Formats: sequence, C-alpha cells, structure tokens
Amino acid sequence: MSKRQRAILGKIAFYLLIVAIFIYLVFPFYWALNSALKGQNELIQTPATYWPEEPTLQNFRAVFSNSSFMSGLLNSIIVAGSVTVLSLVVGSFAGFALGKLRFRGRTPSLYVILAMTMFPQIAVLAGLYAVITVLNLPAMASMILSYMIFTLPFTVWVLTAFFKGLPDSLLQAAQVDGASMMQTFVQILLPLTAPALVTTGLLAFIQAWNEYLFALTFTSIEPGARTVPVTIALFSGQIARQEPFGEIMAASIIVTVPLIVLVLIFQNRIVEGLTAGAVKG
Repeated sequence: MSKRQRAILGKIAFYLLIVAIFIYLVFPFYWALNSALKGQNELIQTPATYWPEEPTLQNFRAVFSNSSFMSGLLNSIIVAGSVTVLSLVVGSFAGFALGKLRFRGRTPSLYVILAMTMFPQIAVLAGLYAVITVLNLPAMASMILSYMIFTLPFTVWVLTAFFKGLPDSLLQAAQVDGASMMQTFVQILLPLTAPALVTTGLLAFIQAWNEYLFALTFTSIEPGARTVPVTIALFSGQIARQEPFGEIMAASIIVTVPLIVLVLIFQNRIVEGLTAGAVKG
C-alpha cells in the first residue's frame, strides 16, 4: 500500500470517527425532541418510532401551563444568575491578587483552591446541610452559597491564569500615571479579561443551572424554592402511576435550548478564554 493510499484511508477513518462521535453526542438530544413531539399513545407503542407519526405540541403546552415548572424556571434563573455574578466578582478579585500581586503563600493558596475541586458533591453534602440547618438559611440562599463552593475554584483558577498572561507593563504604566490599585484593576486590567469572564461565567451558570443533588436536598422542606431539575424530576402524570415521559422530555428541551444558544453565541469567547492563560506568561 502506497503512502498516498494510507493517507486517504487515514482521512476516511478520521471522518468516520468524527461522524460516530457526532451521532453519539447528538442522538440523546434528538431522542428527547422526538419523544417530546409524540402523544401518549405513540410513546408507549412498540416498536418505538424514530420520528413522530403525528407530531403534536401537547407536551410543550402542558409544561408551559404547569405552574410548578414556571416557578422552578424562575428559581433557577435567580439561583444560577446570582451564583454567576458572585463567582465573577469574587473570582476576578482573587484572580487579580493571585495573578499580579506578590505576597507570601500565593502558590500554596492556588493549590488549595485547586484541591477544592477534587471533592465530590456527595462528600460535602451532609456537612453543608448540617451547617445550613444550624444557620437556618432559606433554601435559595443555601443553594447559592453551596454552588459557589464548586464554581469559585474553577473561576479563580482560570482568571488567575488570564491575569498572569497580561503584561506587567500595563500595571507599571498605570502606577506611573498615578492610578490606584483599584483603578488599575477596574479600568485597565478587568476589561482585558472579557474572554475569561465570559468563559467562567457561562460555565458557572451552566453548572448552577443543571445542579440537582443539592437542590433536591435543600428544597425538601421548602418546595416553593425548587429549581428546574428538581421540578422536572418530580413531574407526576395525570393518571396514577403514569410516567409523563413526553412532558419530561419537553421540559428538558425547553431548559436546554437556552444553554445551547448561549454557547453558540459566545463560542469564540469561550475558546479564547480557555486557551489564553495556557499560551501566555
């Protein structure tokens, strides 16, 4: 076999692998959409159809008319939005300090922050629940503070790498011009970190939006504070022992589409933010 033939076969194998990965990743979303567009009778028929024979929006109408779902959607927006804003504010200050300022214990602090990401959620759930019970915090405040335990380390780490990549001459020039440290941070360095802020903010939002375990635990005695994942998991059918599979799939599509749209809009910023700290400094 010639070198040219091996190159052609290698390229064909590469594209086949890409197609296989694409189908593997997209098929669950396609099947959710397929199920959401089916009526109850078509959902339970066998063999299953790969496209609805009589497409209907009944499941979507049922979801939008569900007051629990709409309440959970609003709660998720409040919780995820608050977590994102707080993570960016605290993370940007911490990233600036760890990336540009010199102080004793800076490197150990970075490793401690990185180590915080190694603990699984279930390992800290019991302790957090006990602390929150003692403090008597409301469910939404409990979720916001708990989610930041997992969003802040990533935010601080990425922003620290990005601040390290910014030239020190910017900081020195601002000091020569008489700018204070806060003015330098807010007016000069922070605008340059927009790609990293978009990246970490979007990923923090997605993580808080999709979180289920803490939300289920903290809202167990406060149902009005349930977020979307918990609300969808607790959907009940109109008939006893009926699983509203179509409504669950429709609700999943509704809460997933906004995330996909956000990622598509900011995809260039996301890539830039994730790679900038790795190639500078």
